[in-house]
Amino acid sequence: LAAVVPMDGFHLANAELERLGRRGRKGAPDTFDAAGYVALLARLREADTTVWAPEFRREIGEPVAGAIAVAADVPLVITEGNYLLLDGAWASVRPLLDEVWYVQVDDGLRRERLVARHRRFGRSAEAAAAWVEQTDEPNARRIAAARHGADAVFTWGEP
Repeated sequence: LAAVVPMDGFHLANAELERLGRRGRKGAPDTFDAAGYVALLARLREADTTVWAPEFRREIGEPVAGAIAVAADVPLVITEGNYLLLDGAWASVRPLLDEVWYVQVDDGLRRERLVARHRRFGRSAEAAAAWVEQTDEPNARRIAAARHGADAVFTWGEP
């Protein structure tokens, strides 16, 4: 038995991204509440009662607070996210994790899947491809540069 607590629940709300002028870069490291994510991870390590975590809902494009219940007696908490190994605001994440696995995906396959996901949630083919190139690709390069901090590298998918 395990609980899954994704980092994506810490996306800043769209209204806040608009206010900060970051909506066009949603998904970049500074468009998340990294400190809130760190606080949740620390809280999960010490919990003696249920902890409620946020979840990102793609169908509305927003995080939803208190959507994931993590019981105090759950034996394993799995978290996933792109920025677990970054420095700066994210540097406090790694010490709170027992292991970090880096998932290596062929660049072409990753781009193809990202474009398909953006299309599923309403972007045109052109807009999806542009978003991947302008937003997702710089993020992917940042993530790949930090992979040296992983405990294991796992290759996913066909090249």
